[in-house]
Amino acid sequence: MKIRIQNGRIMDPQSGLDVVGDLCIDGAVISSIAQENEAFKADLTLDAKSQWVMPGLVDLSVRLMEPGLEHEGMLSSELNASVAGGVTSLVCPPDTDPTLDESGLVEMLKFRADQLQLSKLFPLGALTRSLKGETLSEMHALTEAGCVGFSQADHAIKDTHVLQRAFSYASTFGYAVWLHPTDYYLGKGVAASGALALRMGLSTVPVASETIALNTIMALMRSTGARVHLSRISSAKGVELVQAAKSEGLNLTCDVSINSIHLTEMDMGYFDSRARLSPPLRQSQDRDALRQGLSSGVIDALVSDHNPVPGDLKTLPFAEATPGASGVELLLSLAYKWSQEMGLDPLQALRVVTSQPGAILNQGLSQQKPHTQGFTPGSLGVGALADLCIFDPHEVWSVSPQALTSQGKHTPFDFEMSGVAMTGRVKKTIVNGRLVYNA
Repeated sequence: MKIRIQNGRIMDPQSGLDVVGDLCIDGAVISSIAQENEAFKADLTLDAKSQWVMPGLVDLSVRLMEPGLEHEGMLSSELNASVAGGVTSLVCPPDTDPTLDESGLVEMLKFRADQLQLSKLFPLGALTRSLKGETLSEMHALTEAGCVGFSQADHAIKDTHVLQRAFSYASTFGYAVWLHPTDYYLGKGVAASGALALRMGLSTVPVASETIALNTIMALMRSTGARVHLSRISSAKGVELVQAAKSEGLNLTCDVSINSIHLTEMDMGYFDSRARLSPPLRQSQDRDALRQGLSSGVIDALVSDHNPVPGDLKTLPFAEATPGASGVELLLSLAYKWSQEMGLDPLQALRVVTSQPGAILNQGLSQQKPHTQGFTPGSLGVGALADLCIFDPHEVWSVSPQALTSQGKHTPFDFEMSGVAMTGRVKKTIVNGRLVYNA
């Protein structure tokens, strides 16, 4: 199919392109950008006047609940939620049921996702068997099956010797290790340490849980030369450590969740389990440091940390509720909100959800078989695969369970809880030249 997107504001953070004009798609690829192309005969014309035409988003943290909840059609619903959020490439952690520690499971998951022809799915393999932190997984076989890196998800490794061996092996073969920095012993609480959690009688997770883990990770990086991506840092001290490590030259990238840059512990309200998250919401000084770190480039990417927790596991007392919230449909709107509040230009807002996470993902893709070569997620270019979305920065809408495509209906950004409406909404998403979402 040939598609013309006309009159849109075409923006590509990677190249700095920001022009008003037409973008033409011929089959699966972009054939022209902002050029006169009268000879192009479109089968479908989309009017994007006053809207942004931009690369499809790259989300580095999306849980899909498969394997595990196949009978509920979670893969289909969550990939549909992803394209509703403008996400065309996503990375999923390995804490599925069963764990992604066998190549057959990875191949099955990728096959099922490919059949749906929605967002492109890139799994992380388990760093250790069953995420128990004891025996290393078969990283080579998992890479051959399609894994772009190796992770423990939210399961901290207790034995530092195991982590050292994992770093050494990954470094030898050029694999990336993705870690959520949390100490095995200190990270078991349900709320951030502070006066509020003390008054509420909740078990806590101190900032030291993150900083101890970060110092360990960085020390092992120095001795092994491993490449590490830090998932969802949550504290001002964490930002300081990441900045120092990057200045030192360590091969380190990191991301932060939409929850941590917009919310604080005060958003827990009166034990509202929609704000039961991992990492827990921290104090305002942490949120402010994370926002600044994202704008300065210390933090590379913004992620949705999408986790569609079933209702029966969420509507429990705060300490018993499963941590997590739906967020993939809110990623672009909340990136835009952050940029407006920080006084940044739109290209800076788009960079943290397109080209910068795309570069992190592309490092993992470099380990894949040749058929993945040449795919550059999070960017636009003539001859490139047509993965893009159209965003209306003016539309105001309210988040509610009915407004979400995801089967996970719980989010702290629910208008009923937050009282704040969203500005900006994805209107259309195109993957491989196919219109897969049309609001």
